[in-house]
Amino acid sequence: MSTAAFQERWDATMMRNYGTPPVALVRGSGCRVTDADGREYLDLIAGIAVSSLGHAHPAVIDAVSNQVATIAHTSNLFINPPALELAERLAEMVGVPGVRVFLCNDGASANETAIKTSLRARPGRRRFIAAEASFHGRTLGALALTGKAAIREPFGPFGIDVTFVPYGDAEALAAAVDDTIAAVFLEPTLGEAGVIPPPAGYLSAARAACDKAGALLAIDEVQGGIGRTGRWFAHQHEGVVPDLVTVAKGLGGGLPVGACLAVGETAGALQKGDHGSTFGGNPVSCAAALAVIEVIERDGLLKRVDELGQEWMAEIGAHLGAVLTGVRGRGLWIGLELPARAAAVELAARQHGFLVNATGPDTVRIAPPLILSADEAASFTSALPEILREVQQ
Repeated sequence: MSTAAFQERWDATMMRNYGTPPVALVRGSGCRVTDADGREYLDLIAGIAVSSLGHAHPAVIDAVSNQVATIAHTSNLFINPPALELAERLAEMVGVPGVRVFLCNDGASANETAIKTSLRARPGRRRFIAAEASFHGRTLGALALTGKAAIREPFGPFGIDVTFVPYGDAEALAAAVDDTIAAVFLEPTLGEAGVIPPPAGYLSAARAACDKAGALLAIDEVQGGIGRTGRWFAHQHEGVVPDLVTVAKGLGGGLPVGACLAVGETAGALQKGDHGSTFGGNPVSCAAALAVIEVIERDGLLKRVDELGQEWMAEIGAHLGAVLTGVRGRGLWIGLELPARAAAVELAARQHGFLVNATGPDTVRIAPPLILSADEAASFTSALPEILREVQQ
């Protein structure tokens, strides 16, 4: 069946919140995917930073196949070993003692958990701080924290009061945090806004402001976690210890799994009956996540992501000019600054056999599988001048 035929079926059946996707992907292997018309692409977006080991990775295939043949679902009424092991590994990766874990299905669910945990840990405080241009999810609680008025305001009012401050402005953040604030929610880098890193020391300043006011610091690692920046969590570059960490996307290597990690006093905030998830901790998804973590460790991918990311950004930066005006990011999480041309560059790149993502009119996001090779990265860099020329014409 052709892409056009798939699109016709899509338009007849699916809700219209996504529009009509331009490509129907039918299979993948490594960092490459193939569409319904037989065309191959180098996947430089990885399902929005999800497919951390690429497509059809043997370790994920084996883990999922073995687990689904053993037991595929238990609910939260019973212990299943993969969920328990995953929770133990995640707690260990935070790097401090006393971490407790809630397993869920995606990033929005993880952030909803963090909101409820904050309200339990700081009773009487229902105000939150978040950043302008931030993104924390589409469910109502997570959406309340999302600093994009166009997607948030049609669905208000919300059950929590959120004040938005400019991302990266430590003084504005400190001025907004007082003893009425339950928690400050921050991304370690703005992902959906176009991979915008904060100034050095920003997260440490946020930690200090929260400590002074008795507020919690929640770091949303949904997109930046699990090796994306060359550390298990992006906030670890700055040595900050949050009270809450949320993670999803790259954790499952393509399967739906997320987690909220609670640190210190916050770890005991939720009590029996406060929260739950029927599918959270699903053994198949947890088996996949354990395979992802094992391969990242075994193959030294954290160091490799750090090194390749630095080299690649420098190589891309050699093509700065009238169309490409800047490159930013960390590890394999990169934003290309393309004023008013991002959508055109996404299209041109796809025509050249590369999948990238325009996050807005001015930025293209690159977040490939962590197994991307130097040669694969170089193939995009080599094609970039022609892509930029086509867009400039």
